[in-house]
Amino acid sequence: MNRTPLGGVHCVFFSLILAVAGVLLVVSCTKRPESGYAHIGPDTLPSVSYQRPPAIAFERSDYAIKLQQMTSFYDVPGEAGYIVNGEDYGFESLSFVMTETHPHGGPPLHTHDTEEAHVVYRGRMEYVIGNRRFTVDGPYIARVPAGVPHTFINAGTVPLNLTAVFPSKRISYTVKGPNPLVENTAR
Repeated sequence: MNRTPLGGVHCVFFSLILAVAGVLLVVSCTKRPESGYAHIGPDTLPSVSYQRPPAIAFERSDYAIKLQQMTSFYDVPGEAGYIVNGEDYGFESLSFVMTETHPHGGPPLHTHDTEEAHVVYRGRMEYVIGNRRFTVDGPYIARVPAGVPHTFINAGTVPLNLTAVFPSKRISYTVKGPNPLVENTAR
């Protein structure tokens, strides 16, 4: 059996040797599911930002942390996510943020006391990090130095997921102002 992707369709080829007819090739094709983002945010985007405590307590003896066990948040105009302050979950020096970022959505301009890494597998993000503004297509890892004002927006047309990794047991987060990449639609 030889599995070969062909134009977004996954085909399984079986070769049968027939004594009279020679080789007969039988093809069975199934459509591959789209490899898009993981829907982890609210079904309807809220009109105001929020941060909520975990819905379910985390057992420190567990090795997997489910979304319901994380602090959830939403930043207008389109970034929902979950926060893991590592010390609350048994990590000594790691913390995480997982997001579902909608087109033209992103956080306010902000800083952290530690460096940060953004991991994006698919999508297009526009960044402001310090005085630099740039756009990058996934897959990539973005490096954000400690103390440097930064923000981003989803510059694509579909939602994407971002995982932020921090080398600390708690995430510091200081808002410096509005996101300069978000268009003001109230003009």
